[in-house]
Amino acid sequence: MINNRIIEVCIGNAEDVAELNDIAIDRIELNSALELGGLTVSVGELIEAKKLTSKPICCMVRPRGAGFCYSDTEYNTMIIDAKMLLENGADGIVFGFLNKDDTIDLIRTKAMADLIHSYGKEAIFHKAFDETHDMEKATLELIDCGINRILTSGGKNYPHIENGFPILKDLISKYNDKITFLVGGGVRDYNVASIIENTNCSQIHMSSRYQAIDNGEYDKLSKEKLIKILENI
Repeated sequence: MINNRIIEVCIGNAEDVAELNDIAIDRIELNSALELGGLTVSVGELIEAKKLTSKPICCMVRPRGAGFCYSDTEYNTMIIDAKMLLENGADGIVFGFLNKDDTIDLIRTKAMADLIHSYGKEAIFHKAFDETHDMEKATLELIDCGINRILTSGGKNYPHIENGFPILKDLISKYNDKITFLVGGGVRDYNVASIIENTNCSQIHMSSRYQAIDNGEYDKLSKEKLIKILENI
């Protein structure tokens, strides 16, 4: 925690976990394929990551890119993945279910939240939230579904998170006693202080990555970028 703000860092592989042990961050979001927006992490990756840190690790459950409205098969796969990750030490599950009209899929969201809570862990709704057309209504629905935390940049404005400041400030002021808003999406060293000042968020999410090249391209943690961001909080 820095200046009373909880810091979450998003990474795309277990190897990056060890890089975070000597940095003042509070929580890790573990994904695969950050270059695709973050997909479901394997159980093996989680097991290896847990060996490398005592920090809480929340795991992404997202079977593919390209939207958040899933078939029955995809949904069933997500439930199975979530169970396996929870049984192997995940401290929370990050997910998002929308209907075809970009409203919250209430039935699936509540079912996933109930599953996660049955393990005593946190249910986190990811930036699918920013695809909804009425974020205040979506917030109230997610509260009713038992979601613990929403990852949001206040709308579809990446990388210009400043465009979401008014809605973020409004939602946080109204509902932060009922649900936590994890502000993220475009957090940089030059804007992180402004994000905190203009939204009054208590938690902030960042990826601080660079494109590594090794027989292909994939995203890895940039410790240097991360440290620069943290210095400005």
